[in-house]
Amino acid sequence: MAFWSWLLRDLLPGRGEIVHNGCPASRLLYLLQQESSSTELRTECAVVLGSLAMGTENNVKSLLDCHIIPALLQGLLSPDLKFIEACLRCLRTVFISPVTPEDLLYTDATVISHLMALLSRSRYTQEYICQIFSHCCKGPDHQTILFNHGAVQNIAHLLVSSSYKVRMQALKCFSVLAFENPQVSMTLVNVSVDGELLPQIFVKMLQRDKPIEMQLTSAKCYSKFWWLIFGLQYLTSMCRAGAIRTDDSCIVLKTLPCLVRMCSKERLLEERVEGAETLAYLIETDVELQRIASITDHLIVMLADYFKYPSSVSAITDIKRLDHDLKHAHELRQAAFKLYASLGANDEDIRKKIIETENMMDRIVNGLSESSIKVRLAAVRCLHSLSRSVQQLRTSFQDHAVWKPLMKVLQNAPNEILIVASSTLCNLLLEFSPSKEPILESGAIELLCSLTQSENLALRVNGIWALMNMAFQAEQKIKSDILRGLSTEQLFQLLSDSDVNVLMKTLGLLRNLLSTRPHIDHIMSTHGKQIMQAVTLILEGEHNIEVKEQTLCILANIADGTTAKELIMTNDDILQKIKYYMSHSNAKLQLAAMFCISNLIWNEEEGSQERQDKLRDMGIVDILHKLSQSSDPNLCDKAKTALQQYLA
Repeated sequence: MAFWSWLLRDLLPGRGEIVHNGCPASRLLYLLQQESSSTELRTECAVVLGSLAMGTENNVKSLLDCHIIPALLQGLLSPDLKFIEACLRCLRTVFISPVTPEDLLYTDATVISHLMALLSRSRYTQEYICQIFSHCCKGPDHQTILFNHGAVQNIAHLLVSSSYKVRMQALKCFSVLAFENPQVSMTLVNVSVDGELLPQIFVKMLQRDKPIEMQLTSAKCYSKFWWLIFGLQYLTSMCRAGAIRTDDSCIVLKTLPCLVRMCSKERLLEERVEGAETLAYLIETDVELQRIASITDHLIVMLADYFKYPSSVSAITDIKRLDHDLKHAHELRQAAFKLYASLGANDEDIRKKIIETENMMDRIVNGLSESSIKVRLAAVRCLHSLSRSVQQLRTSFQDHAVWKPLMKVLQNAPNEILIVASSTLCNLLLEFSPSKEPILESGAIELLCSLTQSENLALRVNGIWALMNMAFQAEQKIKSDILRGLSTEQLFQLLSDSDVNVLMKTLGLLRNLLSTRPHIDHIMSTHGKQIMQAVTLILEGEHNIEVKEQTLCILANIADGTTAKELIMTNDDILQKIKYYMSHSNAKLQLAAMFCISNLIWNEEEGSQERQDKLRDMGIVDILHKLSQSSDPNLCDKAKTALQQYLA
């Protein structure tokens, strides 16, 4: 060990400790930034700071409080390569800590450019910079910054570096850059290294006759695993972004089977986790890939083994082993839930196989109350995927009373869990679900009404969607409770929401509330003025066809009421709007307006003659005659049916 390292480390108050105010860390940072300090001393300061950063998360927090990142970034301007490498190594250690905000890398626009320039200095600068980029690239904004600074061009040639570590970190960097990013993916798919396209390079790694372990020592095996998984993640990102077709042989015959094999219980724990999570992402939105995966190597049954780790509980005295077991047990369960969720996203037969897997529903129910937020989220996602099955809603979901733990999750959870849990609740509140009644009795209306006031768009959509499902063919008391819980003010707020999904679900709720004549008349007697005002505003506004069609359908329901229809007949503005939409260029709007007219003029109802006369004077009959000659069979039939009411 160098003299300075020995001396500086000897100054530390204790292993893993950092003292504030006059602490060695502050002193080290001071020495590191002094140009009067020798290069050797500054280099050794960076080395010791890196050692401190490898300690506890509190160590890293303390170093961040001492402004270690600006100091190290300043050190990168030095002409001395050894000092630069030491600063990069320390920066790498600080940035890979979960307590370090990734945005600290992007506060100064010149930092990324300088890091790109340093890539050519040595294999160590290449390894550390790629690792920093990989850990600090957490979303589309970061991807765009790195992409615009030439990350693809600067890193591509590192994939054929003589250093295995450099190749691995470069590959990981590409995997992160391409994740859910079509722009980067479409660029990467055309990148050529030594005359060969990147996808072709990675496909070669997926040969079945090249097992990850067995032929290698454990250390090299572990590196080989990460090299392979980064390649698989790259191909998966390319596929999800549309740069590689889902039916391409490199996906169907190479990537998918390789990921399935990685889920086998003979594989390393890390390999099983990464394999399942990558496969879940690959097949998440593609029905055919879901079907292929479900019948490959008995995957559905294979995943059940993920819940059986560890096979025995470690002795409480072996804390380190216990922590290891718990960490991997959580990761395995999370990965299994994620993959089950993707597998069961669309196909009813696959969902049935998943639910019939050993103790599956019990495992999901237990997962909803896990201490790990990530496992809870994955369990809710799995439940949401399976809740799309009508058959399972009526059987397994009822047998295991999954609504109880789900309602508990909804009481106090972070938004990411609330979004998926409330979406699942929407399915459990469908009319044919046996869970609907007990959910209502548990106070769900108040909870859902509160969600409609959330600043989070997805929660607002789910809250109103669930209320819409709840109101379908519901008793009058439930409908009244919903209106009371929402309040007229909140209803108007939702009807004026800038998001079309919120608006459509709110209109759907109104349509379900205004069904069956006694309910229509009752609701319109108490909220008629406000509802008619809302309908007018929407029909006059700049909304799409679907929104206006739904609004006209609400008017058609109101027109079906016994007393409620008078609110339309006494509102000349609304009548003119119905007339206007009967002659609209869009057949859907014409048909919806025709339903309004038919319900108003039905001659078996009291006052029909007066209503018919008023509408005739407005020119409605002339429009009906024109529509009876329409080439659209639905419009033609509806117009003829309406005209018959005048002739009867």
